[in-house]
Amino acid sequence: MNEETTLIRQRIRTPRAAAIAGIVFSLLLITSLLLIWTSIPSNPLTPAVDVVRHSRKITFALNLMSFSGIAFLWFIAVVRDRLGELEDRFFATVFLGSGVLFIAMIFLAASLSGGLLTVLENQSANLVRSGTYDMVRVQVDQVMHIYAMKMAAVFMSSTSAISLRTGIFPRWMAVLGFVLAILLLLSVTTIEFAPLIFPLWVLLISVYILMDNLRGSREFESSAL
Repeated sequence: MNEETTLIRQRIRTPRAAAIAGIVFSLLLITSLLLIWTSIPSNPLTPAVDVVRHSRKITFALNLMSFSGIAFLWFIAVVRDRLGELEDRFFATVFLGSGVLFIAMIFLAASLSGGLLTVLENQSANLVRSGTYDMVRVQVDQVMHIYAMKMAAVFMSSTSAISLRTGIFPRWMAVLGFVLAILLLLSVTTIEFAPLIFPLWVLLISVYILMDNLRGSREFESSAL
């Protein structure tokens, strides 16, 4: 196998790895969010007893969220590797920075939730009486629904801009990314199902990249024969 053939095979594998990482991130985060929402009502002032009753399910969901962050970081790294010399420094900085901050936001929300749950299981009365429970619940809600979503919107818009320049996925997906990003950026209050928008969009483009890559791989193997 000559050097050119090896290079082509590496380029085929790279977007496939990005697509798989994006799909894993999306499925894990969506599952985590749905488990939490079915365990705890959306109102951040929900009585503590309702939270403790579903502590095992919530803990499992928080663990899934941590793995989704790892998969998303892998997704970012592989996409940047795929772009290579085509990467624009300006958009690459916004792309990387917003992605890392999004991970930081969901990790912060998960860690606050995990800490709150641990204390609730042991000192629920004191936590509720002091008002700490209500404060932390509202903080988690704000971090996840507002700040994390703002970073997700910036990531979506920068990724869409990069796509328009490089054609890594269809133009309509990039336009959809801009529209959804504007929706998340302009939201000034918490929208209950807003956190699902981002992983669903990543899932969409990841599935497309994977299917396109598989088609390219079959075409390459046919031509090699």
